[in-house]
Amino acid sequence: KLSSTSWFHGPAFLLKEQTVFPEKGPFKLIDPESDVEIRHNVSVLVTTAGPGGLGSSRFERFSKWSSLVRSVAYLHHIADSFMSKNGGECRAWHLCKTSLKGDALRQAEHTIIRCVQHDVYADEINCIMMKREIPCTSTLLKLHPIMDNDSLLRVGGRLAASNLTSHEINPLLIPGKHHIATLLIRHHHEAVQHQGRHFTEGAVRASGLWIVGAKRSISSVIHKCVTCRKLRGKMEQQIMSDLPAERLQTDPPFSYVGLDVFGPWEVSARRTKGGQANSKRWAVLFTCMSTRAIHIEVVETLSASSFINALRRFFAIRGPAKQLRSDRGTNFVGAAKDLKLNPPKHDEPVLDAYLQQQRCSWVFNAPHSSHMGGTWERMIGISRRILDSMLLQAGNPTLTHEVLTTLMAEVTAIINARPLIPVSSDPDAPFILTPASLLTQKFDPVPIPSGDFTKADVYTRQWKRVQALADTFWARWQKDYLHMLQSRQKWQRRKPNLKEGDIVLLKDNQLKRNEWPMGIIVKTLPSKDGVVRKLEVKVARDKTSKTFCRPISDCILLLRD
Repeated sequence: KLSSTSWFHGPAFLLKEQTVFPEKGPFKLIDPESDVEIRHNVSVLVTTAGPGGLGSSRFERFSKWSSLVRSVAYLHHIADSFMSKNGGECRAWHLCKTSLKGDALRQAEHTIIRCVQHDVYADEINCIMMKREIPCTSTLLKLHPIMDNDSLLRVGGRLAASNLTSHEINPLLIPGKHHIATLLIRHHHEAVQHQGRHFTEGAVRASGLWIVGAKRSISSVIHKCVTCRKLRGKMEQQIMSDLPAERLQTDPPFSYVGLDVFGPWEVSARRTKGGQANSKRWAVLFTCMSTRAIHIEVVETLSASSFINALRRFFAIRGPAKQLRSDRGTNFVGAAKDLKLNPPKHDEPVLDAYLQQQRCSWVFNAPHSSHMGGTWERMIGISRRILDSMLLQAGNPTLTHEVLTTLMAEVTAIINARPLIPVSSDPDAPFILTPASLLTQKFDPVPIPSGDFTKADVYTRQWKRVQALADTFWARWQKDYLHMLQSRQKWQRRKPNLKEGDIVLLKDNQLKRNEWPMGIIVKTLPSKDGVVRKLEVKVARDKTSKTFCRPISDCILLLRD
């Protein structure tokens, strides 16, 4: 039979010419069910029943220890109602309205702890039941655990002969990495009104519980506690940013200027029959961002017109500036409200028109961020101290506008004569680098020696002297002064950035800390280095929501998104 088949000879059409080959086309499909060559895939499903018991993994659904205990207590109550033969409302599955007693809650606590212990310490319990030694790798080896009559694992310890109570001698063992340890710590932490780790650990131990690795677990819970962050949380910090380019360039003095307003001072305006009429004066401090020289102008009011007049006097004396930088005037808003005056704003049409005419731009720092204007805040502090010393030595005289203007000019001269770098003890380097040396071109206090100088010498050599003095200043400035700005005196570490959706506590100096509002970050404003130092926070208060731009130093992180 095999010889008559096509297995040895092949199909008959292969022996014929190619023209008589069968046409290519669709072929009939073979029914898979009738084809004996196809193997059938057989799926077998096996259902296994897990071990009986409550299971400690269910406890992770609860966020409070009291809720978990009540739930297990009601579960006990319903289980007992199935076994009870007495008639009444508490039968089978029902919503019980009766209050739970202390014994029922205590039984529920023991059930929860027993379930967790049998899941986590199964090997240790088997060794104790079989009266064998606990493995050396067990975390309970030093505690010498024992089993009580309720099948609960307790600390054996060495205090059996003491006069302490039984639950203090043999406290219940709780695994520190389990969820119920977090619930218990959180429960006792709230009981001691959110005090520190020492108070919380004492409350846990007094309740007859021994949490394995309690110190680390308690510290972790307290660190994540939102209430503790509200009460004692620290303001956010970030690594100190790099210096802006305008502080590192060798441009002419007062090309890049930082400014601020400080004061006021009482001055005698005019004499009257009843005495003297007093008024207030403020001072506008302009500081060069590169040379750290200052210029002070006295203003009569905080209005926009007074500020523009001071700015015009500054430009007339020091020349036009390329850029002005300041805060948003939060330091003098209070004084402006007392006088019912409007402080100058960056979006005022008159001020914008004048700045455009002078080809000058104005950069504003974020509100409530005085640390971002340390360049001029430092100069204001020094100016106040010098002025206080002058007034004290003069016997606190009655100031007039003329006297105050003179004192401010002397303060300016003293600050501009300060050394920018430590004074050298080398006798071959007597030159002291000061801002005044560039502004006045006067390096040597010794007068010019007498001699015969012609007019031609003045024209041929004076420009060389001025240029040499300027070159000397900038050479020393780049060589000695800039290197002093390399190190970061604080905020040295880079920290995780705040992100949109994070919940923060917003600082408000006019409110107590317990009344500070909570807000959500709606937008982050990263710097050039990608670090977030400013952000926009949305706060809901009095059924209205407002968005504030604040630095991270005014925010306390409560919850991350």
